[in-house]
Amino acid sequence: MIRFEQVTKRYPDGTTAVDGLSFEVSEGELVTLVGPSGCGKTTTMMMVNRLIEPTSGRILVDGEDIATVDPVLLRRRIGYVIQQVGLFPHRTVLDNTATVPTLVGWKKTKARARAAELLDLVGLDPKTFGPRYPDQLSGGQRQRVGVARALAADPPVLLMDEPFGAVDPVVREQLQDEFLRMQAAVRKTVLLVTHDIEEAVRLGDRIAVYGQGRIEQYDTPGAVLGTPATPYVAEFVGADRGLKRLSVTEIEPDDLEQPPVVRLDEPADRAAGRLRAEGARWAVVLDAEDDLHGWVGVEELAGGGTVAALVHRMKSWVPVGAPLKQAFGVMLQHDAGWVAVLDGARFLGVLTPAKLHEALRRSVDADALGVPRGQVDFDSVADA
Repeated sequence: MIRFEQVTKRYPDGTTAVDGLSFEVSEGELVTLVGPSGCGKTTTMMMVNRLIEPTSGRILVDGEDIATVDPVLLRRRIGYVIQQVGLFPHRTVLDNTATVPTLVGWKKTKARARAAELLDLVGLDPKTFGPRYPDQLSGGQRQRVGVARALAADPPVLLMDEPFGAVDPVVREQLQDEFLRMQAAVRKTVLLVTHDIEEAVRLGDRIAVYGQGRIEQYDTPGAVLGTPATPYVAEFVGADRGLKRLSVTEIEPDDLEQPPVVRLDEPADRAAGRLRAEGARWAVVLDAEDDLHGWVGVEELAGGGTVAALVHRMKSWVPVGAPLKQAFGVMLQHDAGWVAVLDGARFLGVLTPAKLHEALRRSVDADALGVPRGQVDFDSVADA
């Protein structure tokens, strides 16, 4: 969808902002450009909509050399979100959002209907927020309107320059979550500039790590964190890159252990005898469909009746496919030695600290070898 071919931007004073840049962004992919101030990442993004013209090289969008396209028409086909949003203070939220569709010739009713649809998509009720003015919104709400406005004419490409940088950390994380949800629905091709490696890792399908005017590594978040291409990249992502990688490594069924299991309708004394024979002190409680109902201690089963009357609610659980960081957080929150992993309500197994560590190591090795994680075989860290 976006391709840079040996693109250089050199200013009259001799400063080279980007030098011989070549990379490609696939359709529907979200690529984060990350690096220190002055490294060329914003210049890269602004050349895509010709707010800055390259000195040499070519940039193609959907196979078309943008140098041959009228800049004004080009910008109306590309969504653009900046840190300070830039809403028109004298226009309502609904009219702000409908700006680009109106400019490209949509009828007012259609443009406003599209604006209302987009406001709803970014989590703002158009009936409540549409009639308001920008100064009646919080910073996070204005940022959402900025995203909605950028998407209103349904552009295939979205450029975002530090879009969540002007809000506090809590709102920033909420906006990131909302944007990921939205991107899963609309699948735009996105270039997002940030100086925050954690934001780059959390949002990006791929990350371009910038040095001075050049890309030092262009790869998936897991590969950048697990196998930095250069000492510069390793230093930039930080010594705690293993912890950061927890947020981009998903829990897979092969990561799990199988604990003792009792059934909801099983007689308690029979379950207790079986667990004692296995040397178990507790068990996971499932129904006939393998749905999780909780857990029970073996000593509690001595009083008779059925397991159903004795089951405790399971507080420490996560869905399969959740990041390891989420599982680790649940373990800490509940002071638990493991977390249950579910597919919907169906119980798949438990993730222990040892298995979490093993999953992280396996993910790093898989990226280094260029193979799926399931093909990596080594002794469990518990036995190493």
